[in-house]
Amino acid sequence: MARDELLDPSELPEEVEPTIPDEPQPSLRPRRLDDFVGQAETKARLGVILTAAARRGQSVDHLLFAGPPGLGKTSLAGIVAAEMGVELHVTSGPALERPGDVAAILTKLGEGDVLFIDEIHRLSRSVEEVLYPALEDFVLDIVLGKGPAARTIRLELPRFCLVGATTRTGLITGPLRDRFGLVARLDYYDPEDLRAIVERAAGILGASITTEGATEIASRSRGTPRIANRLLRRVRDVAEVTGDGSIDAGVAAEGLALFGIDELGLDKVDRSVLSALCERFGGGPVGLSTLAIAVSEPTETVEDVYEPYLIQQGLLVRTPRGRVATAAAWRHLRLVPPASALPSSESLFD
Repeated sequence: MARDELLDPSELPEEVEPTIPDEPQPSLRPRRLDDFVGQAETKARLGVILTAAARRGQSVDHLLFAGPPGLGKTSLAGIVAAEMGVELHVTSGPALERPGDVAAILTKLGEGDVLFIDEIHRLSRSVEEVLYPALEDFVLDIVLGKGPAARTIRLELPRFCLVGATTRTGLITGPLRDRFGLVARLDYYDPEDLRAIVERAAGILGASITTEGATEIASRSRGTPRIANRLLRRVRDVAEVTGDGSIDAGVAAEGLALFGIDELGLDKVDRSVLSALCERFGGGPVGLSTLAIAVSEPTETVEDVYEPYLIQQGLLVRTPRGRVATAAAWRHLRLVPPASALPSSESLFD
């Protein structure tokens, strides 16, 4: 076989130039509080805090946003920084392993800046101890040396706003939680708010969508804007490949079905959990470990990722003896529920 450099250049295959987009993908995150859809109570309280701080010319009080993933905690942190006209510094709890990591970030903050710590419940105890005086008195205590020769240097910090986000409020220690001026719990979104979010995102992406198409996507988004935006992108792909790019209810349903999202927003693994319960174990009760093995998923994934939504939809119940499928789960799988099946509880949006 001839070496490439000895071949006639005209016989070589033409290289395909990679396509580089002219502009980066637009961000779907709202930049201002007025653009943020849903969470009316939290939005109203945050608006009062931001307006009062701006009028006084002071930094915003420390804020803690709690709730399931994908509801807008990171977006709210960016909104706080944008509304106050300051810089946003982003990090996460697992990234701050040592007190020195916190000190390096705090000493770089400017007056009024916003420090956002995602998964703040995963901070180590030593890191929390460094944060306490920084949050309350805006000072940083640095220990130099060890043993009897050790001494402490106190550094003055600019007044800043710490915005924490957590999916597990109960894991945050009391002393840390009490130092936040506002602790806000974000709830799942109702279909109308999700429809508005889908329509706004479609406008940013340049996708043509009808109200019915947006409603179809919103109804299968598990009450979560992040999931709604992800499903919108996939439906847009289907609309561009199989049609003229416009999204109506039919195109949305077709696209969602192609990616395995049914009318309740359940995906393949969700349905596998229900199928294992109903078809293999007669509806339960089944232990968590047994159920996880049946669907080839870790127990933590089943318990933390899939079960909460199934329980909220009234399809699954946790009992002292194990997991049990309700009558609604049997009907959703188009199976006849046995007489012993538990009655369905209310769904997420009832």
